[in-house]
Amino acid sequence: MTTLGARLDAVTRGLPAPLAVVDLDAFEANAADLVRRAGGVPVRVASKSVRVRHLVGAALATPGFVGVMAYSLREALWLVENGVDDVLMGYPTVDTGALHELARDARAAAAITLMVDHVGQADLAQRAAAAGGNPVGVCLDIDASLRLGVGRTVVHLGVRRSPLHTPRQAEVLAATLARRPGIEVRGVMFYEAQVAGLPDSDVLVRAVKRASVRELDRRRARVVDAVQQATGAPLRLVNSGGSGSVGTSAADPAVTEVTAGSGLLVPTLFDGYRAFEPRPAAFFGLDVVRLPGPGYATAFGGGYVASGPATRSRLPRPVAPAGLALTPREGAGEVQTPLRGRGVDGLSVGDRVWFRHAKAGEVYERFPEVHLVRGETLERTVPTYRGEGRTFG
Repeated sequence: MTTLGARLDAVTRGLPAPLAVVDLDAFEANAADLVRRAGGVPVRVASKSVRVRHLVGAALATPGFVGVMAYSLREALWLVENGVDDVLMGYPTVDTGALHELARDARAAAAITLMVDHVGQADLAQRAAAAGGNPVGVCLDIDASLRLGVGRTVVHLGVRRSPLHTPRQAEVLAATLARRPGIEVRGVMFYEAQVAGLPDSDVLVRAVKRASVRELDRRRARVVDAVQQATGAPLRLVNSGGSGSVGTSAADPAVTEVTAGSGLLVPTLFDGYRAFEPRPAAFFGLDVVRLPGPGYATAFGGGYVASGPATRSRLPRPVAPAGLALTPREGAGEVQTPLRGRGVDGLSVGDRVWFRHAKAGEVYERFPEVHLVRGETLERTVPTYRGEGRTFG
């Protein structure tokens, strides 16, 4: 059997490194698995975890995927310009120029739904709608964290996102927005990061996840009811989940769609999940340029550290040839990355080492293009967002 490293070496022979590769067989299998886990609930692709327009399109072409969750309003406008007709913003925006561009374009205003959790964000959207002549749609971002305890002794398990947590808080904001001309409340979103974003290999983490799912299932239905009563109309969408919680989110009857992105590429942060079979689809290759001493080799490039807490889990991981590791003192270097381990003995200057990134999508801010491989064939090379001259933050 051809090893991963040998296969990728053969497919990319003659291409200069550093270079990025996506295995289409794994990507498509992951897409199909996300649809299976969603159990008939539509899946929205999270663009921040892809950042390659061709791959966003490939996900949307998979039966069961419907729409994009964008991370920037300017990105959303660009996607609509290029044929995407359903974009939900994953985060609020205060980009007044982009808001006015949205409100001036009837097609974009119909296709794009803004995310809000504060009246100040809606103020900007309303002013843009008044000036542009087209109403804009909004979705309320509801805090999906698990809170345990009472009074001042409350433990917050999850990310710090929205100030909206209770049905009453959601109802008050929804009622305020529903009275505003130019604003249409289209839906609510819940991102349970403590379920979707944590590996479930630990017994305690699994217990927290179960408790979170139970609590959110109860609260989510109450929030949806409260917002619909406040607006006097059924919601167009109730979005929830992430790649690690597609199954549990989709099982809630209140949820009309789930979001997934990282599950398409499966970076190293998803290796510990038991909810699905991880099929790594994204790799980057570096060439060995030095052999500085016994047991060490140095590759060119590689300083692609993921966002989040500054821990080893955010570092890229060498995966082929086997038996390689980053050095603890230098890690992934700005210009060169030293490696050590038993796998070093088989390396020569000019050999290629393959890595996986800790997060999906984020690494493509460092590459202008991605080589798409299928089996032992290079199928095509496509630009990343950066390669198309687009960097959205």
